[in-house]
Amino acid sequence: MTQLMIWSDLPALFRAADGIARLEADGLEITDEAAFRSRLVDDLVVNAVFADDPVRSVARWILRVAAPKLGAYPASIHDLYISAATGAYKNATAPAMNIRGLSYETMRAAFRAARALDAKILLFELARSEMGYTQQRPGEYAACAFAAAIKENWRGPVFVQGDHYQVGIKKYAADPEGELAAVRDLITEAINAGYYNIDVDASTIVDLSQPTLRDQQVRNSAITAAMTAHIREIEPRGITVSVGGEIGEVGHRNSTVEDLDAFMGLYTEDLGKESRRLGKDLTGLSKVSVATGTHHGGIILPDGSMQDVAVDFQVLADLSVAAHGYGLGGAVQHGASTVPMEYFNLFSQANAVEVHLASAFQTIFFEHPALPAALRKDINDYLFANHGGDRKPGQNDTQFLYGALKHAWGPFKRQLWEMDSETRGQIMASLEERFSLIMSRLGVANSAAIVDQRVKLVDVHVPAPAALGKALRGEAIAGGGKETHDLHDEGE
Repeated sequence: MTQLMIWSDLPALFRAADGIARLEADGLEITDEAAFRSRLVDDLVVNAVFADDPVRSVARWILRVAAPKLGAYPASIHDLYISAATGAYKNATAPAMNIRGLSYETMRAAFRAARALDAKILLFELARSEMGYTQQRPGEYAACAFAAAIKENWRGPVFVQGDHYQVGIKKYAADPEGELAAVRDLITEAINAGYYNIDVDASTIVDLSQPTLRDQQVRNSAITAAMTAHIREIEPRGITVSVGGEIGEVGHRNSTVEDLDAFMGLYTEDLGKESRRLGKDLTGLSKVSVATGTHHGGIILPDGSMQDVAVDFQVLADLSVAAHGYGLGGAVQHGASTVPMEYFNLFSQANAVEVHLASAFQTIFFEHPALPAALRKDINDYLFANHGGDRKPGQNDTQFLYGALKHAWGPFKRQLWEMDSETRGQIMASLEERFSLIMSRLGVANSAAIVDQRVKLVDVHVPAPAALGKALRGEAIAGGGKETHDLHDEGE
């Protein structure tokens, strides 16, 4: 069992940083880079996750501002994706990986796999729905990514993405303005945390009962354009946040080029209206997500095997070509975790610009033979006791647990972080192997050169928490509490 070092107050943090980093009211100087990487970063990320404020917020700020000083920086993938439309690169599909738990260690494994392949096209993402059951707000998730990059001596951009920043259909029906305000607030929180890639998902309110494709996409387009405008208003100077749209909800009918044309025609008009309202030209999307036959999380059969997934790769290729015609990087494939690995090269052959992956990593983690049997029993008992009401008619225990396991990440977060280093090492080795295989099959090996050419460091000033200055001046500071989490159950 690993003993986590959680500081009780800022003076304890200052003592830990003494001789390694010099803290000022609004600045940071790293005086011992080797010590920062070898030991301080480990304690900082633990406190960024588990400490109360103000220690938590100061630890997150240190990681955010230290990363660029040590060669890793939060970045937008917009310019790279847009270059795909002009043929600057092809047959390279970015893995966008939803890391639901033990995020620091898992992201480290991904960085190790990428560095061994000379790959820099990869994103870490978290969906709006995942924040609740994983108990990870944007500030925590981004801090884990920056800490992992520092620890692994990563040199280059760190792409952190808000996945499925989705308009909840039930909440939208009950209170449209309230639901849209919640999405805008989440976007603001994420960008402030260092997320420079945001996927807006209003596909939930595409109305397939309408007689024409344009009529079906009207609300989706208007909301996506409005959220794009909000992002352009708040993005840091010098950063063009990568914005993704979505034309068809994953798990429903397959998208078509005609759907894309209808959406993009409306989106161009709606973005023009937003440009006139704000009095400035607005940059639009970098990509568009489509439905081609996958299902979030996959479908498990009674014998424990996965139902075959029939991805229409020709549709995906046609949609990417059509997206290039609008100056976008290409089409995005969601729910790809359960696609057989031998087919992954077909994503890059179809020039999908990005695929989203989550469930496979969760399965590797919780089904790993190194995971303590007692811990897995505790998890299963918890799920049966607290989520049994979600069990669908006819499901056996295996099917129920497969769908329910995502709800274990938050309640068992502390126990997972406290697993002994040997156990964590064995699980991470398996994940690193999977990351390496995915990156190889998706064609992003040897992508470092094109990324370094297209994505540059932008110096973004990040104000320090007010509590830091007060503590340095010796003023009393009121304690804080744990973060709260909005609970959502849809999406991957």
